[in-house]
Amino acid sequence: MDRPFPRILPAPARLAPASLVPPVLAVLLAACAGDQGAPLAPVAVAVPSEAPRTTGRERPAADADHAKLVASFGGEYKAPAALRLLTEVTDRLVRATERPDETYAVTLLDSPVPNAFALPNGHLYATRGLLALASDTSELAAVLAHEIAHVTLRHASARTEMALRSELVSKVVADVLKDPSTGAQLQDQSRFVLARFSRAQEFEADQAGVRTLARAGYDPFGASRFLTALNRATALRAGGAGGAEPDLLATHPGTPERIVQVTQAARRIGAPGLGSDDRARYLAAIDGIAYGDNPADGMIRGHRFIHPRLGIAFEAPEGFSLDNTARAVLGSTPEGSRRLLFDAVETNPGQGLEEVLKATWNDAIETDSFENRMVNGFPAVTAVSRGKEWFFRLAAIRVGTNTFRMIMAAKGSVDPEPAFGRWLASLAAVGPEEARALRPLRLQVVTAGPGDTAEDFARRMVVPDRPLERFQALNGLERGSRVRPGQSYKLVVE
Repeated sequence: MDRPFPRILPAPARLAPASLVPPVLAVLLAACAGDQGAPLAPVAVAVPSEAPRTTGRERPAADADHAKLVASFGGEYKAPAALRLLTEVTDRLVRATERPDETYAVTLLDSPVPNAFALPNGHLYATRGLLALASDTSELAAVLAHEIAHVTLRHASARTEMALRSELVSKVVADVLKDPSTGAQLQDQSRFVLARFSRAQEFEADQAGVRTLARAGYDPFGASRFLTALNRATALRAGGAGGAEPDLLATHPGTPERIVQVTQAARRIGAPGLGSDDRARYLAAIDGIAYGDNPADGMIRGHRFIHPRLGIAFEAPEGFSLDNTARAVLGSTPEGSRRLLFDAVETNPGQGLEEVLKATWNDAIETDSFENRMVNGFPAVTAVSRGKEWFFRLAAIRVGTNTFRMIMAAKGSVDPEPAFGRWLASLAAVGPEEARALRPLRLQVVTAGPGDTAEDFARRMVVPDRPLERFQALNGLERGSRVRPGQSYKLVVE
């Protein structure tokens, strides 16, 4: 597999402060908005005989676990109009399911990543990033209907039981029957079976969700529109370098395949235009909500990354696009031949920076390449590592009590210097005045007038690159399509 950062150890620390999701929720969470895998032909979902069929919803998470989960996704986001809409849509959908007596507690999360998930105990979560991406109420309802379907179909219980039984069988074979080799083989096989079962559940939830969507009076084609927007947003986030590499162990089918499936399901119900999308009310409810990163977790402004809590900032070299993820800041050139990674690492007391690089990088580092230097008053160590297909420049920098890594990779044998040197030299402290001045971006809903064009609106977008493509993706517009006078559209503004 051709990856620029194939063996970074251990897993990098989060740049943003967050609590860990409770272990009991790892299997139960059904985070379904992200594109997490390769296309897979749908298969009939049959709960294995050894998995109990539940007749009531379980309560796997106490209030304390709920609080930890919410904290791990950035905390609750306060937007009364948006939360009220979420709750009303959820109630309307539940009445259209086969279990209309069940109730759900809806939580809006302060995360920029489009995501939603449900727990078997009736907790339903959606992120502000999801609200920003959807363009009407039927698209939002499509995501919520999918998550509700996971609960009504008791998917989490079956998946948990399969995982626990697979683990138990492997352990018995390895420990009791004294056959660790067969136990490991069974465990590997069970991972593929569980992944395929989980992906099949996603297809089943998609189909059930579209039916519920239509029964509730929403446009059943809202599901395909939202997944199309998600696919476009994912491609933009990846820098246009193509879709994600297929992962046989992914728990979700690929978004393009899901689009085909939900479109076919909607067509079986009726022609486009059936049901309401309630676009005007939806856009009014999300007007003004925060967009993108929370300043406390670091923000990207053009080619600059700023983290006021950590008191640092750096400038990406020309040609790189940045993405601030929960675990690291990633960057790439459009063709993917040069990439960078910036993250925080935990260190032991008294551990030198050279040892930090050795401990967190599992490829060979050229011994004579280590160099001590000062970067804008911060001690740093740089080094070189050469893989089979990538040339790496590495740095560990100590800023106060924090230690960071800066890694740049160039495909082939080309040394990424001097771009790496410019990037390293750009790392600097952020003053309190600049930190206080940082404000999150927000969505602004505007109405197109006569003569307005998509290009006009794109010029008003505060985004790192490709403003026209981002405006079109954010508003569900095809490339080359025109804005309609009197129609409302979303912009990203300061």
